[in-house]
Amino acid sequence: MSPGQLAWERACCALDLLAANPKRLRGMTVRARSGPVRDVFLEALTKRFGTIQKIHPAISRDALLGGLDFTETLATGRIAKTKGVLERDGLLVLAMSERCPPELAAIIGARVDADDEFCVVLLDEGSEPDEAAPTAISERLAFHVSLDGIGRLEAKPPPKRRSSGDLDEHSLIGRKVGNDPARENLTRLAAKLGIDTLRIPYLALHAARAHAILEGRSDPNSEDIQKAAELVLAPRALHLPEPETPEQAPTESNPESKSNSDGETISDDMLIEAVQAALPPELLENLRNSQTSRATGTGAGQRKKGNRRGRPIPSRPGRIDGKSRLDIIATLRAAAPWQAVRGRLPDGPLKIYPSDIHLKRYEERSDRLIVFAVDASGSAAMARLGEAKGAVELMLARAYATRDHVALIAFRGSEAELLLPPTRSLVQTKRRLAALPGGGGTPLAHGLKAAAELGQRAQVQGLTPTLAVLTDGRGNIALDGSANRAAANTDAETMARWIRSLGIPAVVIDLGNRPQAALATLAATMDAKYIPLPRATAERMHDALETAMDHGLGT
Repeated sequence: MSPGQLAWERACCALDLLAANPKRLRGMTVRARSGPVRDVFLEALTKRFGTIQKIHPAISRDALLGGLDFTETLATGRIAKTKGVLERDGLLVLAMSERCPPELAAIIGARVDADDEFCVVLLDEGSEPDEAAPTAISERLAFHVSLDGIGRLEAKPPPKRRSSGDLDEHSLIGRKVGNDPARENLTRLAAKLGIDTLRIPYLALHAARAHAILEGRSDPNSEDIQKAAELVLAPRALHLPEPETPEQAPTESNPESKSNSDGETISDDMLIEAVQAALPPELLENLRNSQTSRATGTGAGQRKKGNRRGRPIPSRPGRIDGKSRLDIIATLRAAAPWQAVRGRLPDGPLKIYPSDIHLKRYEERSDRLIVFAVDASGSAAMARLGEAKGAVELMLARAYATRDHVALIAFRGSEAELLLPPTRSLVQTKRRLAALPGGGGTPLAHGLKAAAELGQRAQVQGLTPTLAVLTDGRGNIALDGSANRAAANTDAETMARWIRSLGIPAVVIDLGNRPQAALATLAATMDAKYIPLPRATAERMHDALETAMDHGLGT
């Protein structure tokens, strides 16, 4: 069976299990771009669940939760409300979930926790690894399936599966589970995979029970537990367990395996092998290298609230001051329920009180400024100044695509020089970088000072600065220009504390042939991410820098 067929079989199995027990499994995340394969999967989803409520991340709060029916309220003089999407029956499907704002994710996540009848499917159309469905929802759903790599001919409409025995599905699903081997095995395996919440093994347990029901069994066996591990635990694995030594092998006194009700032994090693087989090759490689991390930010500029520009956000009560904009609809909506109490005649004008006034609000993201501080000293040039330039050039292309501002600071000899003020010109930046010479001392403190001053000016101008320092960390020129290594290190720490006090996010890439403990300490003082990259190419430097900036920097 080809990898595409195997992935399609797993996706269809997850769909069958969700349809068998939506109350316990709660939903799934489907990562797939728009295309015929996703259409076939959504068609199968519709056949199993019938009514589907499809929403977009830009849905308004009133459309989602329901709100005041303005026309009906004014016509009758009584409060009338519209029914929101979350109040209607049917499976909720959130399209483009990778763009879901935190407010919407919080609402849907709370609904998943509060309503046993609520089931949701997240369609993740992200093209980059860091573009993913919101964790606030996905961690509450049992399955995460990916349709990437599945060919059109491999995506055959799956038949609807039913239990192969004479079992009462509804009574089995509702039956409480005691201390069975399935629960112990799945919980222990989740801990070995780095999963730090009990919600996930709980979902895996119900997936195993649903699979047993579809196979005509009253209790899960090893096959059911393996399938649950593949579908629920594998996509959430943060690391792979270390191989056991002979001394750590399971013994009778150290029960690392359990038997099910039929006496069949369920081994942890067998489950780990099943999880590894279900992992995509690139994810498996990342786990082996321990490079997988969770995104904590979007890599965009800071949010700023205002009353003139940006994306509209819910209005708030306020006073008209000549600067803010009046939200007429929200004002009328606030006044409408009180017209009968205020004695409004049927054909008379609306009676609006000052407490009804609502003002418009907007939210916009500030432009981001990426400040590259590049070590051009003799030690760095002897190391990999060429690779550092290549990494910065790759980052420049990315910054140009996202319309970020870029600034370039080089420090060498006895001073730091601003080679390029904040700009969006890719050609000019590349030209300045190519002409960057190498040699001389390492005035690291001067470079940090120049970067801090530039970042402070950027904050005043409304930009969101992010600092990227590329150096081997061997500072030997103090701020007073003297060649004093001890004073240079002290000055560098002082500048690092200043950068931290300014709240400028930063990442420090160690260009040295060996990781420098002093540079790691300096990064910690700066509250920056430290990345040692010995023997790295320009591409690897670029990947590390880009990943660090997208995981919580500049947000």
